[in-house]
Amino acid sequence: MEETESIFIAPYQQPLNIKTWAEEDRPREKLLMKGKAALSDAELIAILIGSGTPKLTAVDVAKLILSAIGNDLNELAKLTVKDLTKHKGIGEAKAIAIVSALELGRRRKETAAAAKTRITCSTDIYNYMKPQLLDLPHEEFWIILLNRANVVMKKESISSGGVAGTVADPKMIFKKAIEQLASSIILVHNHPSGNIKPSTADISLTKKMKEAGQFLDLPVLDHIIFTDNDYYSFADEGIL
Repeated sequence: MEETESIFIAPYQQPLNIKTWAEEDRPREKLLMKGKAALSDAELIAILIGSGTPKLTAVDVAKLILSAIGNDLNELAKLTVKDLTKHKGIGEAKAIAIVSALELGRRRKETAAAAKTRITCSTDIYNYMKPQLLDLPHEEFWIILLNRANVVMKKESISSGGVAGTVADPKMIFKKAIEQLASSIILVHNHPSGNIKPSTADISLTKKMKEAGQFLDLPVLDHIIFTDNDYYSFADEGIL
């Protein structure tokens, strides 16, 4: 089917069809001629959605979507199919294409992090957990199990909750660690609000887990509060 997207150059002028653009300015042709790195975020999204509206090209539609989220691709990754279909020119099929592409990007990061990882500092923990916790709208609690060389043996999801909190059962956490014959544990949970400050419950749980770990000879090396842009390390702050 031929494309019918068009844009208005100025009031009272006739719309300009995308096919009248110079070939190097059309997203698909531009990618073939100059490579993927030459395309803007809007142009890449335009390729995903394929077509625009009678008055807007696919690039224009993409620009409007990006503008609504402050041109932040991390915010785009948080949008659901329902969120995207609120934009003019985006139906369910186009929204699914965008969500699917962003999910592939997330999984690529997860695959890259799956190789044997040695934890040497809190930043290593933060980067290791990004594929699981980045862009989440709700809280999740995870543990990282390490061997004696501080190499990751496994990471496990303990619980998933709402925007304000989730439950972490110490008995379940240590049971999983003992079953895997882990030598130490790292606790990680996210704050969707972006606030890295630990709550009273966070501090209480950390102290309880530290005491239990000492008794079981399964030390808790750190507890990380994860946000999309920053983190809080109980070890770095001297609480562990």
